[in-house]
Amino acid sequence: QLQASGGGLVQAGGSLRLSCAASGFHLSSYGISWFRQAPGKEREGVSHIRGSSTTTYYADSVKGRFTISRDNAKNTVYLQMNSLKPEDTAVYYCARGRPVTSAWRTSSVYDYWGKGTLVTVSS
Repeated sequence: QLQASGGGLVQAGGSLRLSCAASGFHLSSYGISWFRQAPGKEREGVSHIRGSSTTTYYADSVKGRFTISRDNAKNTVYLQMNSLKPEDTAVYYCARGRPVTSAWRTSSVYDYWGKGTLVTVSS
């Protein structure tokens, strides 16, 4: 099971940290991705951290602003979001999988998804 939390309302330029807590399995054995879906838009991959290493990937739209990390002791993955923009407003989901590098943005390669957490960035 994956539990995403940490969403909320923030002004543009602000920060939030999302958490994705796992139960029933070790996060270190899997890659974890954050996806987001804005109203009327398709779900998009935001960031991915590989299970076997600390290698990370980011969508171009968040590169330099978002940081994904993992705390194996807490079995939790985080998404630190800085310099937030109104276009970052979306429901954010975490997902478990073992995608090849080129497929980390593909929703179908993930087998478990957490319930989303809403991030709203006001202008």
